[in-house]
This record gives sequence, structure tokens and C-alpha cells, in this order.
Amino acid sequence: MIGSVDAFQRRHRWAGLPLAVVYKFVDDQGGYLTALITYYAFVSLFPLLLLLVTALGFALQGNPGLQQRVLDSALAQFPVIGDQIGTNIHSFHGSVLGLVTGILSSLYGGLGVVQATQNALNKMWGIPRNSRPNPITARLRSLLLLAAGGATILVTTVLSALTANAGAYGSSVRVGAIMVAIALNVALFTIAFRVLTARSLSTAQVRVGAIAGAAIWQMLQWAGTFLLGYTLKGATVTYGLFGIVLGLLTWIYLGALTFVICAEINVVRMRRLWPRSLLTPFTDNVHLTPGDRRAYTSYAETERHKGFENVDVDFGQPPSQSPD
Repeated sequence: MIGSVDAFQRRHRWAGLPLAVVYKFVDDQGGYLTALITYYAFVSLFPLLLLLVTALGFALQGNPGLQQRVLDSALAQFPVIGDQIGTNIHSFHGSVLGLVTGILSSLYGGLGVVQATQNALNKMWGIPRNSRPNPITARLRSLLLLAAGGATILVTTVLSALTANAGAYGSSVRVGAIMVAIALNVALFTIAFRVLTARSLSTAQVRVGAIAGAAIWQMLQWAGTFLLGYTLKGATVTYGLFGIVLGLLTWIYLGALTFVICAEINVVRMRRLWPRSLLTPFTDNVHLTPGDRRAYTSYAETERHKGFENVDVDFGQPPSQSPD
């Protein structure tokens, strides 16, 4: 039965490609890569929200209603726990020390997110360590993408406000705002996949993962809104701060997981790392496919630390085929 299932998934791309993506995710320790991105995103989030509230207080000092609408639109990116975060976020009220602390904390967390993302993408694409950018270049890339990402988030925040007020603007505006938000997210995923990977990638090479990432993120937002409206409404009030933290970590983790999985889709497609043998993760007594061999070769080459270091990979016979 196992042999029949294995043969089936090798013959059919729609079955073999997703399996290869899962195996590549496991081989790359994708759960740990996702957790690292989640940690830095969580560290940077509250300082960023504090800075947003403080900036709104200065820029829109005479219009508290508009301040609240912009903040609500930003918190709509976290539909399950956004309301509770909003009730616990207050501005610095002109505190220079607090403002500086917030900026430094945000910069630390933001750079950490992009650095962790660079490391994840380079590992997934099998970039040897000696071919990755030096620490200064890597952080300059991080700052560039951080600026681009921040601008995109500001635009999608405005679009979220339009979507939430469909009754005032009409259903056509709502649909248009959703489509533009998805298009901006596709662009942001594409930029991240290309800029943060230490090899030249074309838009065509990353577009499938970018489109999938934008679509999944939009569905996650809809699902979160549904849960808030019908399932979890009032639950965060019961659980208090503990519920906010857990909800926020879960939401950030889902976003990071979406990014990593979609990046793996691009890698598996472009490097032809499929089909994989069904039993490869579980035993050595298995015949490796060409996709298996390419994957395991790339894992060894990724650990090359110096340009003059040579890494050669051979594959012997599996135990059942070895001579006595």
C-alpha cells in the first residue's frame, strides 16, 4: 500500500509538489525559522504601536476622532485581539525618553525580523554561508525592506479602513480596496523574496509563492474577523492580558508560517526538489529520487563557510541493497 501511494504521488504533480514542500520545510527546520521571525515581530510590535499612537497625537492633535479611526484601522490587521490591544496602548504624552526608547526598541525588533527572514530565505535557497552578505550589507538590506514594508503597511491600513466602512462608501469601493490590498501584499511578498535572498531571483521565480502568500494572508484576516464576530467575541476580556499575548503570538506565528511555507513553494518549484520518496524522513532503507538527491546535496553545500572550501556529496546504496 505504501509503495502504491508513493508511486502515485511521484506521478502526479498536484500530490508530489505539496509533499515535497512539507518535507523541505521539515528538513530546513522551518518551525524554528518561523519561531525566530515571530519572536522579533512580537518584540517590535508594541513599541511600533506606541510610536504610532504618539505620532498620531502630534500629527492629528486637534482631531481625536480621526486619530482613533487610523488606530482602529491599524489594529484591524489583528482581528482577534486588536480591540484588546487598543485598550492597552497609550501615547508617550511628550516623553522624550519614552519616545527614544520606543524608537530603539522598534528598530531592534524590526531589524531582527528582517535579519531572521534573510537567514531563513538563504537557508531555504541553499545559499552557502560564504556567499551570504556580510553583517553590514545584510542590515542595510534590512533597513531598505523595513522602509518599504512600513510604507506598504500604512497604505493597507488606509485600505482596511475603507473596507471596514463599506456601508459609507459602497460595495464597489469595498471590493476595490480588497483587490488593491491583495495586490500590494503580492508586491510586498515579491520584494521580500527577491531583496532578502542572497542570489539573483526574477519576479517569475517567486510570483507563485507571492500570490499564494497574499491570498492566504487575506483569508487569515477574514477568518480572524469571523472568529471575532461569532466565536471569540468577549473571550479576550475574560482571559485578560494572558489572552492578548497568546492571541498576538498565534497571529504573528501564522503570518510568519505563511511567509516561510510560500518561500518553500518557490524553492521546491525552481530547484526541482520533487518528487520526494515518501519514506525518506523515516528510514535510510529507501531509494532516493533525483529530487531527494538534489535536496540533500544542497543541504551539505549550504554549510560551506569559505570560498576555497570544497564540498562533495556522494550517495551509496541503501542498506537493503548493500553487499553482505
